[in-house]
Amino acid sequence: MNGTPLRRWLVASLVLNVFVVGAVAGGAARWWWADRSVGAAEPARSSLRHAADDLAAEQRRSFLLGLRNARRAVAEPLQAAREGRREVLRLLREPRFEAAVVDFASTLSPADRQKLADGLARRNAQTSTAASSGRP
Repeated sequence: MNGTPLRRWLVASLVLNVFVVGAVAGGAARWWWADRSVGAAEPARSSLRHAADDLAAEQRRSFLLGLRNARRAVAEPLQAAREGRREVLRLLREPRFEAAVVDFASTLSPADRQKLADGLARRNAQTSTAASSGRP
């Protein structure tokens, strides 16, 4: 019986086993020496309400109250802006969107029409840049 095929299988098995043992050892070492605090780290505190965390309780309460009042003050304009965007999107989806957009734009002030035109141009520029770079 010829031992050459058996020897090739043994060498292949040895190489595969060394690879598997190396992968397991590398994974175990990475897990063992990895920063253990990653799972227990507190969430990122990047919102504005966390800016006052180091202040005294009364100052923090005052800051949060001011933030809440500011949020309430801009809630209505933000809602109007959302509704305006939805309306523009609805108009753009219509089969005869040019007439619909013109009708919509005629209800806007000149400053708002300029803002709409700038926003559409900015969006068009982003879309054409993405298309030329191959991004979706």
